[in-house]
Amino acid sequence: MRLLGRTVCKRGTAVIIIDNEHVALDTPYGPMRTHIFRPAAPGRYPGVLFYSEIFQVTGPIRRTAALLAGHGFVVAVPEIYHELEPAGCVLAYDQDGADRGNKHKTTKELASYDADARAVLDHLASRDDCTGKLGVMGICIGGHLSFRAAMNPDVLAGVCFYATDIHKRGLAKGTNDNTLDRVGDITGEMLMIWGKQDPHIPREGRRLIYETMTDAGVNFTWHEFNGQHAFMRDEGHRYDPALAMTCYGMVIELFKRRLGEGDLPAEEGGPKESRH
Repeated sequence: MRLLGRTVCKRGTAVIIIDNEHVALDTPYGPMRTHIFRPAAPGRYPGVLFYSEIFQVTGPIRRTAALLAGHGFVVAVPEIYHELEPAGCVLAYDQDGADRGNKHKTTKELASYDADARAVLDHLASRDDCTGKLGVMGICIGGHLSFRAAMNPDVLAGVCFYATDIHKRGLAKGTNDNTLDRVGDITGEMLMIWGKQDPHIPREGRRLIYETMTDAGVNFTWHEFNGQHAFMRDEGHRYDPALAMTCYGMVIELFKRRLGEGDLPAEEGGPKESRH
């Protein structure tokens, strides 16, 4: 494990220091660099597997991970194309980056995506600073990957932001994934968030996912907002900061309720350190 640095934020008069490091996790498809964001204060916190967009661990993804960590979670962000790109690769938010990321999406094996999820969940559960209570979250392709990761029985809560390709079985090599067939494997509570103006997941596609989850008896809440694809990304013209704040509030509420607060012990004597 190598420490990369710390993110320092101010909340009122308090200073929140979030450790930022990465680990190399073993998978059947090669080592996977996974970025860890966690509160610097000692103690144990719930774990969250957070999946990026097709561009991997960009600035907006890092800031979202830091936000989650600042609310008291150990957040693990894997590089989803670790067997296709060198460690540390970040694709640009431009047409070339989008083309490369979309090509990788359907080059990678479905079994590799699932093995990646299991590797990160196992790592989080084994950490001394994690309570073992696990959640998942993802954006865009990451929404689809978090949906699949929620099929692991130890995942207590999942969040999917405008999850692409579920409705058309378009994830991974062969573009005929079995995600819709496995919806009944989800046992945790799900939060599904969509943009009505998102051309990647049309109304018919959203309806198919909703009906499949309902028929399978999944415990979920469903929110459709007037927003474009990538409305959570704090770079670019599609960003909607007011909507993003609303959504982050729902995410934190779900994770706090289903994963708990952690078990940071109170310090005896002297000033109390902020838990975050």
